[in-house]
Amino acid sequence: MTDENGLETIRTILGAAKVAVLTTTSPTGELHSRPLAALDHPFDGSLWFFTRDPSPKTADIAASPEVNVAYADDKGYLSIAGVATIEHDAARIDRLWNRMAEAWFEEGRGDPTVALLRVDARNAEYWSSDKPGIVRAFEIAKAVVTKKQPDVGDNRTVSL
Repeated sequence: MTDENGLETIRTILGAAKVAVLTTTSPTGELHSRPLAALDHPFDGSLWFFTRDPSPKTADIAASPEVNVAYADDKGYLSIAGVATIEHDAARIDRLWNRMAEAWFEEGRGDPTVALLRVDARNAEYWSSDKPGIVRAFEIAKAVVTKKQPDVGDNRTVSL
């Protein structure tokens, strides 16, 4: 990882986000986007999510592992491109298991379809702002009047 300031911003947005949107490519070439619960796990270059295997999502990943994961919250917006794999490591599943996962698997942790979706990040683009929403709205309104681009925060691309 090359950019420590960028990496810290990425971690801040990830830490605040509760939902991610995963975009996969189907075997027929269609893009599919699905919401996933964000796991509270320190970002070390990989993102982790619970998933059901088999499922249409895991079939997409088997056919084309290149994915995008997007996040949005009051800290900013984040888009991460990477390579996805499906894992069945029982010890890691146990470490990451939480009450939210419990809601999606009828048999709980013992459900035989429980799997982890791992995304190894290659690069990320973020738009971050430490300005309150009302200030961002004012900046946008001002830009409409002045015909100048609004200053609503930083936009950077980070190689991971």
